[in-house]
Amino acid sequence: MVRTKLSRLLPVVAASAGVLALSACGGGGTTPAASTSTPSTSESPTSSTAPTATPSTSNPAPASSSPVAAPADNGLCKSGDVKLALGQGDAGAGSLYRSLVITNSSGKPCEIQGFPGVSYVGGTDGHQVGKDAFREGTKGNAVKLNPGQSAVADIQFVNVRNFDSATCQPTDVKGLRIYLPQETASNFVAAPGTGCASTKIPGNQLAVKTVHPA
Repeated sequence: MVRTKLSRLLPVVAASAGVLALSACGGGGTTPAASTSTPSTSESPTSSTAPTATPSTSNPAPASSSPVAAPADNGLCKSGDVKLALGQGDAGAGSLYRSLVITNSSGKPCEIQGFPGVSYVGGTDGHQVGKDAFREGTKGNAVKLNPGQSAVADIQFVNVRNFDSATCQPTDVKGLRIYLPQETASNFVAAPGTGCASTKIPGNQLAVKTVHPA
């Protein structure tokens, strides 16, 4: 009886041992996969995600300490140094002749020499009407103006009715734009009247002579 029971138990034990062995082999094969499924948290970030350095603005480079050179004072009369006015006129030969009076209104002497730039201006925007004044004669000597002293330049105003209306294109003007010799800023002198808008008239509607002492 004992032998019979042992012979029945041996196959069962052997089968159980085989199952345990297979279970042990299967568990060993899945361990590496489990160990690689979780990414490591100790790795450094790659260069693509690394923050870029931002230049510091807390200490900007100092500005240049070199002084800016002031424009040289060449002693010439500037637009802001003078007051301009038109003197009384003399008529003759279809023109009116008036003196442009240039008075030194600054507190220092200045010098003026040559032809003023003269043109008519009109409209609310002060646009030029017609050609610049023709420069008549030769350039004169320099004139030194102490504060309060004046020099003059003679201007000829041609009566625009002397020109064909279709060619002249008569236009209302408000006055004159004046540039002192060798000056880039202008002054305005009121002188309402009529000028030729066309630049193709056969002659000059304005002419100016060189500056000379008053």
